Amino acid sequence: MSQIERILRGSLELFLRAGIKSITMDDIAKHIGMSKKTIYQFFKDKNELVTAVLKGRLKEDEDQINDIISKSNDVVDAMINMMKCSEEIFAEMNPTAVHDMQKYHPEAWAEFQKFKAGVLINTMEDLLVKGMKQGYIRQDIDVKIIARMRVSQIELGFNTDIFPIGEFNTWKVQVQFEDHFNYGVCTLKGYKLLNQYKNIHEE
Repeated sequence: MSQIERILRGSLELFLRAGIKSITMDDIAKHIGMSKKTIYQFFKDKNELVTAVLKGRLKEDEDQINDIISKSNDVVDAMINMMKCSEEIFAEMNPTAVHDMQKYHPEAWAEFQKFKAGVLINTMEDLLVKGMKQGYIRQDIDVKIIARMRVSQIELGFNTDIFPIGEFNTWKVQVQFEDHFNYGVCTLKGYKLLNQYKNIHEE
């Protein structure tokens, strides 16, 4: 593993665990067993490091999403598998990381918004259109509107003003949103298949 990869991986581990604001460059240097001076050879400041960490993570997420869709039996299966994949991400993630990025690292936040608009929304639109052809997604929905609603919903679940950390479990919020969305867009045929898959996975 190269020095840059070590820095990026170690930083991501700390950001996911404790949020971004509370982690210093000293913390990162100590965590990966590298001098702070070496880190600064690759990244001029914490802001640049946060942006690089996020870009790497988003690329991994994009590859994972594409892999899940290609291996799923149908659109309903893909939606459930994507949620299972999200559970692993949320399990290791401190909800304040999203809040910290939005408030203190505008460049990284802009990258996330770009990813949201260019990858997540487009993927969701394609998935809904595909589901309509398969007969599992309602024909009367406007995919452009619903895809944007769904992606914004995920972001909303991380809003600590609306869902304070002490009162709400971030993962539980996302599961409620996902269930509400899935059952809302499905046809009766899709609804039955969704229940079938959920029972299989719950057992």
